Amino acid sequence: MNVLRAARFLLSLGMRIDRARLARAVVLMLGGYVATPLAALALGRFADDALAHRVGPTLWLAVVTAALLVAQLMMSHFAHLDYFELAETQESRLRTELIELVNGPPGVEHLDSPAFADELGLVRESLFGGPRALEAVLQLTGLVLQTVITGAILIALSPWLALLPLAAVPPVVFARKAQEVFERAREQTAEQIRLNAHLIELATRIESVKELRIVGADRELLRRQETAWRVITERMWRGQAAGAALRSVGQLIFAVGYGGAIFLVIRSAAAGHATIGDLVLVITLAVQVSVQIAGALQLLAVLQSAGKTVERIDSLRAMAAPRAGRRPGRVRPPEAFAHGIAFEHVSFCYPGSDTPVLDDVCLTLPAGRTLALVGENGAGKSTLVKLLCGMYTPTSGRILVDGVDLADLDPAEWRARVATLFQDFYRFEFTLREGIGLGEVARLGDDAALARAIDLARAQRVVEAVPGGLAGFTGRGYGDGAELSGGQWQTVGLARCLMRDRPRLLVLDEPAAALDAAAEHALFDRYASSASAAARDLGGITVLISHRFSTVRMADMITVLAGGRLLENGTHDALMAHGGQYAELFRLQARAYR
Repeated sequence: MNVLRAARFLLSLGMRIDRARLARAVVLMLGGYVATPLAALALGRFADDALAHRVGPTLWLAVVTAALLVAQLMMSHFAHLDYFELAETQESRLRTELIELVNGPPGVEHLDSPAFADELGLVRESLFGGPRALEAVLQLTGLVLQTVITGAILIALSPWLALLPLAAVPPVVFARKAQEVFERAREQTAEQIRLNAHLIELATRIESVKELRIVGADRELLRRQETAWRVITERMWRGQAAGAALRSVGQLIFAVGYGGAIFLVIRSAAAGHATIGDLVLVITLAVQVSVQIAGALQLLAVLQSAGKTVERIDSLRAMAAPRAGRRPGRVRPPEAFAHGIAFEHVSFCYPGSDTPVLDDVCLTLPAGRTLALVGENGAGKSTLVKLLCGMYTPTSGRILVDGVDLADLDPAEWRARVATLFQDFYRFEFTLREGIGLGEVARLGDDAALARAIDLARAQRVVEAVPGGLAGFTGRGYGDGAELSGGQWQTVGLARCLMRDRPRLLVLDEPAAALDAAAEHALFDRYASSASAAARDLGGITVLISHRFSTVRMADMITVLAGGRLLENGTHDALMAHGGQYAELFRLQARAYR
């Protein structure tokens, strides 16, 4: 049951975070809830003593009643101070776990799953809503205790009145069914919610708005967003309407029981079997039961939603767990490559697809050499790079690093030896120092390392273009920063990649696509000369992906991919002499430049 799952999860998490604070909140909350029926009992006795003109007991009961009511308010207030801070800490802890679930696995296969994306979106949207879930657990526990005490008092007056708390069962059952209906509606709209959020982002980001305006697609995008929102609201409205109808049935059953209890006491009082104080007591308790039921229904809805979130977190954990056959790497990678990296009959299909992106690739990257990957878009070049970086494991075959399977290497240790600039690099809208220094977080404050990376990437002009230099902000997403051009952003990304000093594996995926051919050639030539020491001492390997053959020909080895298969492999001179696809593409590009 979702309610019990949420309660167990939140209480156990609270115990791990701050046992004393949780215990204090529970005691105070329960004390406040116990005071309420005791105040009703004192009020009933007060009515009898007042009518009998017993002044002393009347005054004493008035003080007791007031003290109990004040205790109820004060205890609830002080409990709030404890559980509110504890709940915020819980939410922070869970958000941290959510980040770890996304980033913790050694690969990124789970991020390609639409089911993972749906669950992640629903968890992000409903991560307990601050202190409400823990508050609901404590309050519902207090309500249960309060209901037990209320039932005992009512039974003491008349066994028939024991049916009043039982009349609370149908509203709880129907409320649970109503919440299940609502949760199904949320799950059915998860994909549309993600689509709606994406369309809103497209319609509000400067990078996309300018292109949408030019092509005249802004109205079409808004139309699609409105359609997605209409689907969401219609399905959610139907779920809420069905849930409201179910809750109404449960409330109607309770209303009948409530009216019956009042009728029984009035009839008993008319027959002389009950006092006015008993009537006041029953009416007060009946009102309390009504409030308890209304509160319990709201709390159950919160806890059922929280329980569903806990279930989704468990689902995310399962999806983020290493897939079957993937061994947790524990072997420390070599400090220096003695032989290099070898692909042995490597094939790869993206999760959820049977179409191979790489098919039976056999390739050797010798230590201390530079490899250039060539091929048309979709040939599998970027996928091969992702496999090299350990972001995916081959569907079949294996990748050996100095004879050790890459899957056996410690993923964190391997990533620490790799520097990459991906084709779809991210534009971090931080200070320029952070945007570059993130390439090696441990050296973020090292001005000499920053200066070296900036020099290698020829990024000095970008530094000069940003007001405040390295301390200035880039982008306008989170402040009044400098708006960089595509080429400038790529230069920042390249400098970030080059922050890692002497990496064992350097991957440059279209590192200067926004630059002209001469600038890219000069950039690679400059890096190649400065990296020769690392290649000589550590056997460092550089992998370059570029469509410009003037740069590609500088590599020690050139590999041509087509349709995910290795088509050609060799030096520039050997491939030109062979007269295959590489030679044809090289001559075509050379003629175009001439």
